[in-house]
Amino acid sequence: MVDLLRQEVALASTWVVKLGTRVLTDEQGRLDPEQIHALAHQIHHLRQHGKQVVVVSSGAVAAGMGCLGLRRRPQDVAQLQALAAVGQTHLVRAYEEAFARFGIRVGQVLLTAEDVQHRTRYLNVRNTLLTLLKHGVVPIVNENDTVSVEELQTTFGDNDRLAALVTTLLQGPLLVLLSDVEGLYDRVPGTPGAQVIHTVTYLDDRIFALAQDRRTGLGKGGMASKLLAAHLATSVGENVIIASGRDPQVLLKILRGEVVGTLILPQANQVPAWKRWIGFTVRPKGTLILDHGAARALVHRGKSLLAAGILRVEGSFSKGDVVRLCDQQGRELGRGLVNYSAQELQKIRGLQSHQIAERLGHCPYEEVIHRDNLALTVSVLGPA
Repeated sequence: MVDLLRQEVALASTWVVKLGTRVLTDEQGRLDPEQIHALAHQIHHLRQHGKQVVVVSSGAVAAGMGCLGLRRRPQDVAQLQALAAVGQTHLVRAYEEAFARFGIRVGQVLLTAEDVQHRTRYLNVRNTLLTLLKHGVVPIVNENDTVSVEELQTTFGDNDRLAALVTTLLQGPLLVLLSDVEGLYDRVPGTPGAQVIHTVTYLDDRIFALAQDRRTGLGKGGMASKLLAAHLATSVGENVIIASGRDPQVLLKILRGEVVGTLILPQANQVPAWKRWIGFTVRPKGTLILDHGAARALVHRGKSLLAAGILRVEGSFSKGDVVRLCDQQGRELGRGLVNYSAQELQKIRGLQSHQIAERLGHCPYEEVIHRDNLALTVSVLGPA
């Protein structure tokens, strides 16, 4: 059964491969050209087997540290951004040289969180990636650390999340998260009897509790970061594999359907592109707390959200913003584009549709959130 699953996963036509800092650097924390060449060689083989590959790469700050002779990652944001500026050119040049050996061109795509929050910019990013792939170019995607402040200071590696967002952009790919660990272990790695969990069918609290982050002076990521990224990608119907990038054959083993690393299966059916953006990309501006009937209507009957089912309105938002939809226990059920502002909803919550005009003086929409503009997220949290 496991072999069949792996073989099916390997059939994905597009792969998003995230390369962590520890995969790309040597023991001194400097970029390792031979390691990058080995990874480029494997990606070359993937392309020969008809796969389109997008690389999401960490390593800009580490590359900058190597260029400037620093041994410890600084904490000051300005220094980190300066290192990223120096290291980014060095990193891309290393990729260019490695892929050029196989006659492959690369294209650099630098992103910030804002690039996927706005619908137009989101679509521009998607179109750019698809066009690069169409021309046979391997996109090298990275967080734009020279302008991103929050991302550089976070505990978890944003490039794991970035890789998951790129996966949701492209629809239908396989996400491969490569680091210096073999996969998700059933206990603390290195302890007696610790074994890799080769297949995860459901991402619940028990699985997240197994995450063991290892901190060094180089990377920002860890297993918790990878599980959060897997949570995002599998929530829209994609497969994720967490494996060791230090295995010189890791991508080829995955291609052959071999049991390597940890395979995390989709937590939901395939989600359309429009609803991926609503439910899993945009940061919500507020929250609507729903009564039991409205919650069941949304989750189990595929209905739109009406004002009558809203118990409480939280946050400040305008018409057209994305808001979270939660049950009375605070469990998120979904997200959607709201037809009314927070101020208006405070006035009409709990009312029947025919009463809205009496309260507001007009009734532009019967639905607070139309079903077409609503994405369920409850599938990753269990039954309603």
